[in-house]
Amino acid sequence: MNVLVTGGGGFLGTYVIKELLKRNYTVTNLSRHNYTHLEELGVSTLNVDLSAAENVDALDLSPFEAIFHIAALAGVWGKYDNYYSINYTGTVNLFNKAKKDGVQYIVYTSTPSVVFGKDDIIKGDEKLDYPENYLTAYAQTKSMAEKFILEQKDIKSIALRPHLIWGPGDPHILPRLKEKARLGKLKRVGDGENLVDIIYVENAAIAHVDALKALVDNPSLSGNPYFIGQENPVNLWEFINTLLVKSKLEPVEDSVSFSLAYKVGYLLEKAFSLLGIIKPEPPMTRFVATQLAKSHYFSHDKATKDFGYHPHVSIEEGLNRTFE
Repeated sequence: MNVLVTGGGGFLGTYVIKELLKRNYTVTNLSRHNYTHLEELGVSTLNVDLSAAENVDALDLSPFEAIFHIAALAGVWGKYDNYYSINYTGTVNLFNKAKKDGVQYIVYTSTPSVVFGKDDIIKGDEKLDYPENYLTAYAQTKSMAEKFILEQKDIKSIALRPHLIWGPGDPHILPRLKEKARLGKLKRVGDGENLVDIIYVENAAIAHVDALKALVDNPSLSGNPYFIGQENPVNLWEFINTLLVKSKLEPVEDSVSFSLAYKVGYLLEKAFSLLGIIKPEPPMTRFVATQLAKSHYFSHDKATKDFGYHPHVSIEEGLNRTFE
């Protein structure tokens, strides 16, 4: 099968490409930049900004039977228009061109943040509604894109919602934790009892490829979202401290209440907005406070039933590989 991976040079995208190559798929990357590590794998790249409709229309997607749409603008702060143009408009542009060129399948990389408002989620499933209000443009625009993809009938499409992806080469979670810990700016938010889903990056990659295979074998799966995660949720702050200790840093001991962190986040958001500050991001936001203090973990039964999802790499083994 000939497939296109958007954002294939990123953390998850690279692992998805490696898994596809392992299974003898023909793979092409689509991104705005070239990546040496993909060239070394023999993977060519189509350079395009998905938010520019005229550039996407100039592509020829007819050779591809399926697309893994992983590319996105992630983060907790920034201009809404940037998130909208990349996460939503880019998805619409890609879908419309794929439809025109006869692509048959799309696996969309979503996020559990699309169903996260401000309350705990305890073993939530795919029946969860989208919240009325979002605390971050990222979650809002990803939910818009997910809804658009899953409502379409012209291409068989599903969405995966991996939560807190980590592993070797992680450019997001671990580096940020280490930086804040070194600067003494990391404090526990809340009572420290909240449980969250996490997923080792190879498990997320395998799930993407398994999901495509299941969609090809059973097109009636089209229109479904799926939560995927590890064998069990973890205590967030115990997991963070494990990462820090393995990084030879001190564990988090100081704490702040959720209500205080949330109020501080609100005030900082207002101040940064009034001053037009995009970078650096506020040291606290309402979304970050909520993510750090609330439980948010999910049932993976639907993914297990529909495409045999299970974590191939345990949390313990994943930690060993990450810190080798």
